[in-house]
Amino acid sequence: MQITKLEHACLILEEQGKKVVIDPGFYTRALEGLSDVVAIVITHVHEDHCSEDQIERILKSSPDAKIYGTDEVCQKLKGINTTSVHHGDFYKHPGFTLEFFGDMHAEIHRSIPLIQNCGVMVNDSLYYPGDSYTQPDRPVEILACPTSAPWLKIGDVMDFVAAVKPSKCFATHNVHLSEIGHGLNNSRVQQVVEANGGTFEFVQPGEVISS
Repeated sequence: MQITKLEHACLILEEQGKKVVIDPGFYTRALEGLSDVVAIVITHVHEDHCSEDQIERILKSSPDAKIYGTDEVCQKLKGINTTSVHHGDFYKHPGFTLEFFGDMHAEIHRSIPLIQNCGVMVNDSLYYPGDSYTQPDRPVEILACPTSAPWLKIGDVMDFVAAVKPSKCFATHNVHLSEIGHGLNNSRVQQVVEANGGTFEFVQPGEVISS
C-alpha cells in the first residue's frame, strides 16, 4: 500500500490501482482529478478534516466513492450519500479494509462541547486516530500521528505513542507548525517510537511512503 501524506491531516492511500482518501480538509491542496477513489473517510466534522468543496472535487472524478463519517459528518453532508460509522464497524472495498475505532474527539477545553470522532485502521496496517488518542485493540504497523493541534499536548502524544508502540510512525495534523516546531515535536515522538523499537519518519506534503 502506498501512502501519500498531503497538507495537514489528509492522506491518500493506494492499493491495486484503487484509492482511499482520509480527511480532505480545507488546509489541503485542491484535490482535483482523483480517479479510482473507492472510499472517503472523514474522522470528524471540523473543516480541517471535512471540506465540502474537497469532497465535491473528489466525487467529480470518482462519483462512485463511498463516504464514511460520524453521525455529525453525515448530517453536515446531508445532501451527499454517506454512511455513518461507529466503533467496531468494518467495511471492505477492492484493495482495502476499513475498521473504525473510538467515538469522541479529544477535549480542546472544558468550555467547548465535545464532538464525535472515529479513528480508522486501513488494511489492518495503517492506523490514524483522527483528533483523538483512541488506541486500537491490536498491534499497529504504521501510525499516522498527530503532532500539532489546539487539543494536543506533546506529552500526551508521547504517552499515546508509547502505548500504541507502532513499528513505523510518521507525523501528520501538523500544518500549524513552523520549521522549528516540526523539529521539536517530531523529536519527542521519534524518541518514544525508537525507544519501543520502531522507526519514525517526517514526511513532507506530497511525499509517498509504503507499508
